[in-house]
Amino acid sequence: MVVRLPRRGSRPVRTRGAVDHVGWGVWGGQRWVELRLLGLAGLVGVVAVLVVEFTQHQPVTMSAVRDVAAFGGLFVLAHLAIRWLAPGADPVILPCVAVLNGLGVVLIHRLDLAAADSAASRGDPPPAGDAAHQVIWTALGLVLFVAVLVVLRDHRSLARYGYTSGAAGLILLITPALLHGFSIQPGEFAKILLLVFSAALLVAKRDLFTTAGRRLLGMDLPRARDLAPLIAAWGVSIGVLVFDKDLGFALLIFGTVLVMLYIATDRVSWLLTGTVLFLGGCVIAYQLFDHVRVRFNTWADPFATYTTTGYQVSQSLFGLGTGGIGGDGLGAGRPDLVPFAKTDFIIATAGEELGLAGLTAILLIYLLLVLRGFRIALSSRDTFGKLLAAGLAFTLGWQVFVVVGGVTKLLPLTGLTTPFLSYGGSSLLANYILLAILIRISHTTRQPSTPRPTPTPPTPIADAPTQFVTRR
Repeated sequence: MVVRLPRRGSRPVRTRGAVDHVGWGVWGGQRWVELRLLGLAGLVGVVAVLVVEFTQHQPVTMSAVRDVAAFGGLFVLAHLAIRWLAPGADPVILPCVAVLNGLGVVLIHRLDLAAADSAASRGDPPPAGDAAHQVIWTALGLVLFVAVLVVLRDHRSLARYGYTSGAAGLILLITPALLHGFSIQPGEFAKILLLVFSAALLVAKRDLFTTAGRRLLGMDLPRARDLAPLIAAWGVSIGVLVFDKDLGFALLIFGTVLVMLYIATDRVSWLLTGTVLFLGGCVIAYQLFDHVRVRFNTWADPFATYTTTGYQVSQSLFGLGTGGIGGDGLGAGRPDLVPFAKTDFIIATAGEELGLAGLTAILLIYLLLVLRGFRIALSSRDTFGKLLAAGLAFTLGWQVFVVVGGVTKLLPLTGLTTPFLSYGGSSLLANYILLAILIRISHTTRQPSTPRPTPTPPTPIADAPTQFVTRR
């Protein structure tokens, strides 16, 4: 390779085969990009808060300014932690999460004001707001984020705990069925553990899953004895659907495992087989269990049961229709008329007040976050990192798709929350752990590779010293 030397004072010349590590390091250029994007995310949040306060005729108090400053300071500290612990990480991921989390807090604050107005009209004392609690959950989530970066120095070490993670994930999934009234959502943490288990299993048993079976319609179908992991995932998903009455996590778990199988084997037959299995299980559950039948009947025609089970979806559709293209404006709509507007239906809140344009912008941020995750997977040097990063990125995108599909009646209504946007401690904590693992894989992938030492050539025979060998 011929390298052209630049003239003094000119910019460096990029040559074919050269590795560019400019910006890698604690104070590298990538981290300054991340800091500037965080500033832009903070500006979006501040403007959104001011618009809500102005529309609701609320004075901007010092406590509100202090809360906004504290929220921004949390992400600056997270940025500094990445500079120190993972300086080679992707610079776009954290700002995307900051925008989503900040908008979520603003929407929750807006719904708190609506709840206070409703209470005042009835002569009741105002209820405690949830926006401050969401900021506290965000702080705890970022503490976990930094803790994972400190403890997890190499993502490949997770592969050693694959089966342990799988067992722990299954225990967390069945916890709600055993402990009724459980306020924490263990499924949010179970999805990460099951992703680690799936990635470790697929790496260890890759040859098993790629073994060709019967050929049908131009596809190599998997052999019957190779279907055990898919059957297990199918059984877990149907069990969650039946006993926990949670269609959302059933879709999330089975869909993620199925896509990871496809990524590991590059065989469409796994997707088709898994889809047939899941649809068949849903049909059986529909015939046998009343709550499953009610969920699907409500999805088919929510207006037929408007006063009972169809009220949530109907109100959500009314709110989205009212918002139109441009929205009613932050603080100018009535999103509080939708039940669970802060959690399951916060997408309806955003759609009513920000309109189709604002909701599209939010979905594009999610899309950017998922694409950066897949980019990390493609760049990873090890198979476990590829599968784990792809699974983490896909589960975020798949969860958003399932939530938006339920709110817009594209899919049956699920109990999932929108990542980083909805109110809820379990969701925030689990997703920040997921984010930290993705950041760690990104750092490992983007850091300069250590060149292998050049072996010392053997001494020519003509120059070798004379040796005396004696027999004993």
